[in-house]
Amino acid sequence: MEARLLGKVYKDNEIIIKQGEPGNCMYVIQDGLVEVVRETDEGEVQLALRGKGEFFGEMAIFEREVRMATVRALGEARVLTIDKKNFLRRVHEDPSLSFHLVQIMSARIRNLSDEVTLLRTRLDEIS
Repeated sequence: MEARLLGKVYKDNEIIIKQGEPGNCMYVIQDGLVEVVRETDEGEVQLALRGKGEFFGEMAIFEREVRMATVRALGEARVLTIDKKNFLRRVHEDPSLSFHLVQIMSARIRNLSDEVTLLRTRLDEIS
């Protein structure tokens, strides 16, 4: 990995954020891969894999809720932390960043809607 990058390096399987903890920042993956998992009574459910250039934890910038999922490194990953103050400063400097963020969040919501539709269809077939 490049030494000039600013983010923190996480080791394989190291937890970056933990489900249920309070959140006040988001993260951008500078290098490597992370896994987003939701912990349930039956075990973990993998929600997503995120790689270089992608972000996670952005909901904490917009709302004061606990983390909805756990995110951990898969292999070594370099991740940059961005707090709300720095995020807002960057959006003020370049408003297109907020549009890009909304585009990605919209695509994620669309994918989740598709998954819910598929699951409901399968449940209806079983019933």
